[in-house]
Amino acid sequence: RLQKNLDVVRRASAAHEQTAINLGAAEAASQDAHATLLSLEQDLAHQRLAMKKAIGFPPDAEVRLRAERGVFPETRRRWFARNVVAVVMRFLVLAAMAAGVFAGQGALAADEGPYRVVREIQIGGEGGWDILTVDAKARRLYVSHSTKVVIIDLEKDVVAGEIADTPGVHGFVAVPEVGRGFSSNGKEAKASVIDLKTLKTLSKVDTGESPDALVYEPKHGEVYIFNHRGSSVTVIDAKTSKVVSTIQLGGSPEFAVADGAAGRVYCNIEDKNEVVAIDSAKHEVVAHWPLAPGEAPSGIALDASQHRLFSTCDNKMMTMLDTESGKVVATVPIGEVPDGCAFDDKMQLAFASCGEGTTTIAKEEALDKLSVIQTLKTERGARTMTLDPATDRIYLPTAQFEPTQTPAPDAPRQRPKIVPNTFKLLVYEPAK
Repeated sequence: RLQKNLDVVRRASAAHEQTAINLGAAEAASQDAHATLLSLEQDLAHQRLAMKKAIGFPPDAEVRLRAERGVFPETRRRWFARNVVAVVMRFLVLAAMAAGVFAGQGALAADEGPYRVVREIQIGGEGGWDILTVDAKARRLYVSHSTKVVIIDLEKDVVAGEIADTPGVHGFVAVPEVGRGFSSNGKEAKASVIDLKTLKTLSKVDTGESPDALVYEPKHGEVYIFNHRGSSVTVIDAKTSKVVSTIQLGGSPEFAVADGAAGRVYCNIEDKNEVVAIDSAKHEVVAHWPLAPGEAPSGIALDASQHRLFSTCDNKMMTMLDTESGKVVATVPIGEVPDGCAFDDKMQLAFASCGEGTTTIAKEEALDKLSVIQTLKTERGARTMTLDPATDRIYLPTAQFEPTQTPAPDAPRQRPKIVPNTFKLLVYEPAK
């Protein structure tokens, strides 16, 4: 990390040097621009003096403007560039050190805001990924990865095991009270029932077409598996592993969240630009709530105590909806290719992870006010996420990608190829 920050400083230095040289070249090329160049030179000289004062350099020379008319000589152009670069270089290094960029074993990301990068957890292997979930009590994190579920030990931040035979797995949810976990296997339209101690498959349950997101509803002890292309949800009794209901949703479901106190399960319907509310006792949809101005919602999170629901939308927006009125009460801008969402109840923060390489962090200031407090720089592809409520850490999966060619304007968007053995988790936490 230290080397990365030094590289940033070097690139800034080179950019300043090139700017200074370009100023000199412009003056040499045009006598008619003389007055403009004098003004620019005056501004740069004063900035250089201000930087000297800021970093404690004695002002042993006056800042003078060149009064004579004529070309900018090559020797002076080089002197000007060299001295400006030297001052800028010192200023950037000292400013970075003062901001705490260089600390401990290396440099951490210097985003302005409450969250900072902690480490990366290397996983490796091949194939894509999707949903990740945390079992806070067991200190386990479950990451879907192609045909398996990878288990991370949250105390040690290392790979602790894996669950095999989950073709096209999208997600996994643990139900510790029955000692079982459930996966959504997208390529076989089934859900695997897993023994949490042995990590062996106990059985498989038929679902609808393309099972994707899933959530555990604790009030009735049921697992909801949302079938994206099937436009439905398969409800499974966690104790018996039997299907108790199939609910039609009227559109393509994305992420969902359970509200045990309200007896509801909320799910984003991507192609309808809405949220549906499901009565968990009756197993039926009881409300359809438009998310306008949000479009194509995916990630979802809940502030149960304040009855606020957060949805990340494809038109670079996160909405906050009142689950009592069914109305959108606030929105904030987010990045491109959003997919994940989380809410930290202790800190009253909503997170929107975006595949462009950013995670927007917004503060729930009031029941109708949501304010962005940080745009956390992550990495390209880090579009899903989860939150560990015990530590307030967030985890985002990503990998390296092969170079891609620019597609034609009317061509469908294609996912880039993943470089094998580069799959990893990015870990961030609040600054202490």
